[in-house]
Amino acid sequence: MSKKKLLFICTHNSARSQIGEGIINSLYSDKFEAFSAGIEISKVKPEAIKVMKEIDIDISSHYSKHLETFYGIQFDLVITVCDNAKKTCPWFPGAKEMIHKSFQDPSLATGSETEKLEVFRSVRDEIHNWIKEDLLPKYT
Repeated sequence: MSKKKLLFICTHNSARSQIGEGIINSLYSDKFEAFSAGIEISKVKPEAIKVMKEIDIDISSHYSKHLETFYGIQFDLVITVCDNAKKTCPWFPGAKEMIHKSFQDPSLATGSETEKLEVFRSVRDEIHNWIKEDLLPKYT
């Protein structure tokens, strides 16, 4: 069976889409090959790198990529993980299927470093649970 190719898209490709890519490629690489991109580029949030490292997934080499980087590539599934991405990119050239699942933007968290990390952990866990409980059963 060939792997399904996935693309996660969010606004800045700095947290949610990077987390999705990291989880897929680390834990479900037998079924999927994942990539991530943003409507705009920035940099991967250090908090995202830190909370992924807590679950033994290293995304420290990841960098923010613009979605145009992936134009011309065929994807089995393109997933928008924030409402802005869905609104800005309602379709993607080369996508066999598009789905939307909005997650809270952990980059907007305020408070102490500990409080911000808690938000990043919560979003990481929500994305992982969604992948495990919804994405895997429907697309494998």
